[in-house]
Amino acid sequence: MKTQVKNNAVNEVLVGELNQFVADMQIYYQNLRAFHWNVKGSMFFVLHEKFEEYYTETAEVIDAVAERILMVGGQPLHTFSDYLTVASLEEIKNVTDGITAVKHVVAQSESLLEQMNKLQADAGDRGDEATNALFSELIGNTEKRLWMLKTFLA
Repeated sequence: MKTQVKNNAVNEVLVGELNQFVADMQIYYQNLRAFHWNVKGSMFFVLHEKFEEYYTETAEVIDAVAERILMVGGQPLHTFSDYLTVASLEEIKNVTDGITAVKHVVAQSESLLEQMNKLQADAGDRGDEATNALFSELIGNTEKRLWMLKTFLA
């Protein structure tokens, strides 16, 4: 089993893609924290707890991907200025309505899922089984989260 991609040019591309994902996950994480802090209304108790669950999971994903970047010889992004420069996801401010917050989580999760699918496919093309396996698990978890959130909104 391959544990590290060997070609430096391939590693640079992989590191760039993974850092893009880390930056977007950091924005997603902070948005979840904001929803957790700011949600109000009749769904407060349910959503406050759920957003905390999601941002805790997101922190673990960020750590796993950053460690993968290190394993392939790269340097993970680690400053907010870098995240804001690289990220494709938007910061979301001052949302207190639970349904609106959940809709934002769905939209950002769908965007992240697209990135995960691309990263997994690219890893497969490179023969990078470790990155492929990492994103395979993340894809399954994200698809389940999206199904649950969309069911909640239905």
